[in-house]
Amino acid sequence: MNFQSSRKGKKHSLAFIHLLMVISAILVSTSFTVGAAITAELDPAVLTLVRFTLAACIFGPWVHFKYGLGFSFSFFCRCALISGCLVIFFCCMFLALRYTSALNTSVIFALVPSISGGYALLFIGERLRKEQLLALACGLFGVVWVIFRGDLSQLSAMEWNKGDLIFLGGCFAMGLYAPLVKILHRGESMAIMTFWVLVTGSLWLLLFAGYKLNTVDWTAVPAFAWLGVIYLAVFTTIITFFLTQYAVPYLGPTQVTAYSYLYPGLVLVIDLLLGHGLPPLQVIPGVLVVLVAMIVLQHTRDSR
Repeated sequence: MNFQSSRKGKKHSLAFIHLLMVISAILVSTSFTVGAAITAELDPAVLTLVRFTLAACIFGPWVHFKYGLGFSFSFFCRCALISGCLVIFFCCMFLALRYTSALNTSVIFALVPSISGGYALLFIGERLRKEQLLALACGLFGVVWVIFRGDLSQLSAMEWNKGDLIFLGGCFAMGLYAPLVKILHRGESMAIMTFWVLVTGSLWLLLFAGYKLNTVDWTAVPAFAWLGVIYLAVFTTIITFFLTQYAVPYLGPTQVTAYSYLYPGLVLVIDLLLGHGLPPLQVIPGVLVVLVAMIVLQHTRDSR
């Protein structure tokens, strides 16, 4: 069965692709809050394994019906490289949320565009304009501002908590995700690639964390944790993986990952809607700087 992407036959406007990425950003932002609520109930690696496996089982039948599974050894290996970055990131994320806040992780994640931009320059020669480099620098400044609550004198002391450092390591792995999609995509349907990324991610997790499955008291896992896992599997795994991978060929790795600059502001809105209140006022300027940096990055891209 021909499983080449329809991307070659039908091209969408950049406005439509940007809309998809806004939807993806909203969904990803909810994962920080949901993850923080359930991470104490399951080991981070086990939680990620269940999330990936459940997502693959839900998505697989639809992909098989619509496209066929399109398996080849080369394609399988390429998807395994991509999923390896995601597995490292999500394990770090859920572990980090035991020690730090959802807002902190969302803000640290805003480092990923800069990290991804460095990888993209190194591996695929993607060069950014001066305005884009300035926007990335402003984004980094905004991240530092929020982490240190506006007291930049703490920067010299590097008073990050344990969770922040764990998550930062995960972000360096996540930065490889979009450049690898750009490098390893050979025209396959993004739905098929998403499915095999989920399958290979599940295999990576089974290899490294499968032994922990027997140590979990599954009957003691509360219902709200299972609902959280299902939500993460469908909305912040299947849908966001597909949207991100679909957008990379249109926008490029740096522009796609720049949407992570929306996460801090969106997490603030989500927390406010959930009745958690606002963070200290000195955090707000950093969030606004990060948001402006994202807008500048997207504007300079569209004006080229």
